[in-house]
Order: sequence, then structure tokens, then C-alpha cells
Amino acid sequence: MDKPAKIAPPKGKLGVLLPGMGAVGTTFMAGVELVRSGKAQPVGSLTQMGTIRLGKRTDNRSPLIRDFVALAKLQDLVFGGWDIFPENSYEAAARAGVLEPHHLKEVKAFLSKIKPMPAAFDRNYVKKLDGKNVKKGKTKYDIALQLKADIANFKKKNQCARLVMLWCGSTEIFLAPEEAHSTPEKFEAAMKANHPAIAPSMLYAWAAITSGVPFGNGAPNLTADIPALLQLAQEHGVPVAGKDFKTGQTLLKTVLAPAFKARMLGMNGWFSTNILGNRDGEVLEDPGSFKTKEESKLSVLEYILQPHLYPQLYGKICHKVRINYYPPRGDNKEGWDNIDIFGWLGYPMQIKVDFLCRDSILAAPIVLDLVLFLDLAQRAGMRGIQEWLSFYLKSPMTAPGLYPEHDLFIQLMKLKNTLRWMMGEDLITHLGQEYYD
Repeated sequence: MDKPAKIAPPKGKLGVLLPGMGAVGTTFMAGVELVRSGKAQPVGSLTQMGTIRLGKRTDNRSPLIRDFVALAKLQDLVFGGWDIFPENSYEAAARAGVLEPHHLKEVKAFLSKIKPMPAAFDRNYVKKLDGKNVKKGKTKYDIALQLKADIANFKKKNQCARLVMLWCGSTEIFLAPEEAHSTPEKFEAAMKANHPAIAPSMLYAWAAITSGVPFGNGAPNLTADIPALLQLAQEHGVPVAGKDFKTGQTLLKTVLAPAFKARMLGMNGWFSTNILGNRDGEVLEDPGSFKTKEESKLSVLEYILQPHLYPQLYGKICHKVRINYYPPRGDNKEGWDNIDIFGWLGYPMQIKVDFLCRDSILAAPIVLDLVLFLDLAQRAGMRGIQEWLSFYLKSPMTAPGLYPEHDLFIQLMKLKNTLRWMMGEDLITHLGQEYYD
């Protein structure tokens, strides 16, 4: 057993700042309020409902994670954020149509008080949206400084001891790393020059990191996954995590694909299509935003199945992903998957999956867990990329040159072993030979 890490206690209020206060953000805030008032259970949240095994199976030590590590209490969370639409969070939640009327009624007074600050927004990066609640400035640097001022004012006004920022906004157009992203100095110069390589989400990340605030990215945007911001995260002692909340179809991919690989079953193809009618679906109608999401979704199978190691089984997979905007479906997304596998002697088989899921209902507990774990990481002195939080993300950030683990079960073991390591407990290997010696 190692010595536990020095973790500062979670004293005082924890401010949660959300760029993007639409369906996901309002569902998250409403859910936290319902849970802490005793009117709902935090289903889907590992931090609130999950346990962690300590020691041998025969020790019978499996505390709740929230009792094992010093997480912020739900009662201490305070919410704020930015959005291009000026309506308060109750109005935004009602328009999003995720929550049933009885839940909306319960949280109306609470959500009505949470009003978004004017957002950093540029329609060149999200072509399908337009709103009037936006910041004005001659340069992107001016707008980034306004975000920093918002962060400081929110912390002071709400008497927060600590803050966390989590991007819950829309998917931006596809961007590849450029020279402007290479160092903090070049990044700042690019902001001042209004360089097109600097997307609005990057302004939030820069403002958070340089303010000492942990930053998580719930969309597939490039955002904090660039050398300049990663260097700043190290210098400012800030944990970062991303990217793209792993909710519906990709969640199932990271469960099913490891099963095929574990049994050495081959695959000829995997066709995935989604129909959804929320703002996310509308944004993804734009080819630029879809390209960003497509890259996130396509990478999963490549890394799990490792075709370079198993060319006979996975060397010729046809992997297709489609997303279709269908307004009648609203936030209740449907994911269809057709999987063509083959087994002994090459005989073909098929698997069909039809997942009628609720996008924001699956995303809200992810937001909660990432907020609490990013705050924990900072209090434990961890900085930079937090790969142990890959469990929640479609395109996990990793150290340069290191491929990501997408297998959900490897990710869960990594997360729980990180918590054991923090607390000085033995890591679990599942070897189990000691029971038979």
C-alpha cells in the first residue's frame, strides 16, 4: 500500500461554469437540484451511486466512491455559464423539451434565477445557429479577456472557493492543429490577429486555464487539445479533460467491440446511423460540424480492434457513420447499428442494435462526474491531461504520441485504479492467484 496523495479538502462552494446552457446544461442543473432536494436519484452517476472494491474480494470492502474520496458535495455546487440565447435556464429547459412538466415545475424557481452571460460566438464555426446574446470586441483576445472577467466576477459574486468549467456547447467546424496552436505566445498573437484557427471554444479554454480553473470539453471540437493550452495547463496547475461526451451509440460501441475482439470474432463492417431532432442535430446538418463529430465517432473502432495487429479479422472493415436531423424526434435520439461479423471458418453473422436513447439524460450524469473529478484532480495537485477520465469521453485526450484506450472496461479499471492510487490503496489487477495458493 502506497502513501495517499495529499488532497486538499473540498471546503466551500464549487462554482460550475458551462459554456452552452441548452438541453444538456439545463438537464444537468435541474437534475442536481432534484437530487439534492431528495426528489430524484442520481442514476447514471458513478460518483454518486458507484462503489469501489478495495483489497481482496474476501475483505468485503466496497465503499461508495463518494465516501471513499473527498468529492465536493452536491449542496455546494453553484451554477452559471454563457449562451447565445438570453433566456433563463428554466425557459431554455422548457424549450429543449427534455424534462417532463412535473420535473420542470419542481425546478422552475431554481432554474429561473440562472441567466446566461453573453457568449463568445462566431457563426463561422457553428453555421446553423445564430443568437443575439453575444460578446462584442475588436479581437478574439478582447473577448477572451471578457470571459476571464466573467469568471472572476462569478467567483466573487457567488463566494465560490473553487471553479470548474465544462464545455456543453455545440459542435464547431473541424479544425486541425496549426502553427497558431503551437505555443502560448503564438496562440495569444493569433487571438489578437483574429486568426481563423482560434475557435470560440478555445477562448473559453484559454480563459479558464489562465484563471486557474479546470476545463473539460464535452464536444469533439479541437479546443484544449493543442500544445499551447496544454503547456498553459501545466504552468497554471490546471487539470484538463476531453473530448466529446460518450453517451449513446458510441457508448455501445465501446462495449460491443471489446467483446468481439476478446473472442477473436472477425468483422466485415459496422454501419451506424443516428436520427435526432435537438439543437445538436440541427448543428450537425452543417458538413463542417459533422466532420468534427464523424472523426470522433470513427476513431473508436480503429483503436479498440487494432487492425494492424489482427489484419485477418479487422483489416478490411467498412465503417460508416451517418447523422440525420429529424425534428420530430427532439432530444430522444435513435441510433441504429448494423454489424457484420464472422466466426469459425469465416461463417458470417449479423447483429442489429436499435438504441432509443435520451441524449441529455445520458449526458447529464457525465457532466456531474467530470465536474467533481476535475475538482478532485486539482485539489490532489494533478495538472494537464487527465486520461483517467477517458471513461466518459468519445475521443479521449492523451499525451502526445500515445494512442487512446477506448475499451470501456479498461477505462473503468483505469479510473478506479487512479482513485485507489490517490488514496494509497493497492491497485486491483484481478489476478487472484492468492486465493488458490
